[in-house]
Amino acid sequence: MEKRFENKTAVIVGGASGMGELTARKIASEGGRVIIADVNGKAAEKTAGSLRASGSCAWGIPCDVRLREDVEKVRDFALEKTGSLDILVHTAGGASQRMCNAPGPFAERPYEVLDWGIDVNLKGPLYFARAVLNTMLKQERGVIILLGSIDGVTGSPMSVDYSTAKAGLIGLTKSLALIGAEHNVRACCVSPGPVLTRPGMASMKTPMNRAAEVREVVDVILFLASDQASFITGVNYLVDGGRACGAQEYPR
Repeated sequence: MEKRFENKTAVIVGGASGMGELTARKIASEGGRVIIADVNGKAAEKTAGSLRASGSCAWGIPCDVRLREDVEKVRDFALEKTGSLDILVHTAGGASQRMCNAPGPFAERPYEVLDWGIDVNLKGPLYFARAVLNTMLKQERGVIILLGSIDGVTGSPMSVDYSTAKAGLIGLTKSLALIGAEHNVRACCVSPGPVLTRPGMASMKTPMNRAAEVREVVDVILFLASDQASFITGVNYLVDGGRACGAQEYPR
């Protein structure tokens, strides 16, 4: 098996479930040290415990990405435990109308629901990028991978704040890439279409007539986080089964 992440420390935000969990497991299986940060601290530690049981170096830590102090604690924890911070993969997020049980139209959606969407999906990644960047610049190495969405490219009439936040991640990615370029610090965004992380995704249409398997998105994340992508930075990778090619035909 390849050991693309040997002697590297990866912080996986939202790493207790879904794409984040699989990313953490794959990085650990290839020799990486993994810090699993998640709002569900018990689930984060459970995932980390299972990795330790298989011989990997892994820790779980609770983190609410809306809280700057939590974000900085994760950074400090990673440095305390391993002495470096080489990879940040930020997968935490979700559509506010689903997460906050507010299914009505955008113009009637409570402001606090919109705030939740922006805080979790945009400000959280922004806070984490700020928290880890100086460490990576001093190390003269590092990779930041942000999880975007097809909605950030096409827009969405139902998930307006989510689409706004995910579009913002593309600008954040480009900005981080410009800051880090001379210091071997890269930044990339991965924007999936529907992914089979929950049953509702299976019915969302794409030109390929299916949603993505979780591994199909994670494989792209792993490639970009590895040295195989050492000359790739500032880009947004679509993993959407062609949905962006005809978004008007595939409403959400």
